Amino acid sequence: MLNNILLTKAKRIVFVAVFMSLAFLGGCASSPPKQKDNLCAVFDEKNGWYKDAKKASQKWHIPIATNMAIMHQESRFVAKAKPDRKKYLGFIPGPRKSSAYGYSQAKKDTWKWYKEKSGHRGADRNDFDDAIDFIAWYNNMSATRLGIPRHDTYSLYLAYHEGHGGYERRTYKNKAWLLDVARKVNQRAQQYNAQLQKCEKRLDSSWWPF
Repeated sequence: MLNNILLTKAKRIVFVAVFMSLAFLGGCASSPPKQKDNLCAVFDEKNGWYKDAKKASQKWHIPIATNMAIMHQESRFVAKAKPDRKKYLGFIPGPRKSSAYGYSQAKKDTWKWYKEKSGHRGADRNDFDDAIDFIAWYNNMSATRLGIPRHDTYSLYLAYHEGHGGYERRTYKNKAWLLDVARKVNQRAQQYNAQLQKCEKRLDSSWWPF
């Protein structure tokens, strides 16, 4: 009887230990990278991100640096990022400004459209591989529909933020703040691309663990 009780307790301890370990690892996996301004450091820290980013780039023909720069701007690589809530009387929380969510800050309707058109029906907005594929897919749609060059991060970001219809109507023209943001995203893409050129061979090498 005593042995059975001890065995049961031991099993419980093991279960709790395993559960806590998985929770800890899950939290680490979803936490944003420590050095967001260095793309090589991002890929070194986040196991599998380079593989996912390169796969999306090759699939949709949009540079890795462009897609990653847009993700940085939209969520700072926070898996469950959400827009701020509106405040009533300065402190009472109200509804959020939009349904944007996750790494890509895609809205519900846009994400639904992506899943239907791309065939990626099981995609989740808080999964990096799905989010980077979405960003590359959307940029590909912008390039195809709007005639934006695939390396023109500045224009691709404006289309990403305003939507294809908004970009065609040039709704960004009267938004000086948005044009400034687009320039920053473009500069970050150039910075990311220069950094990637220094580590891409290493990341591609067969010994690098993914």
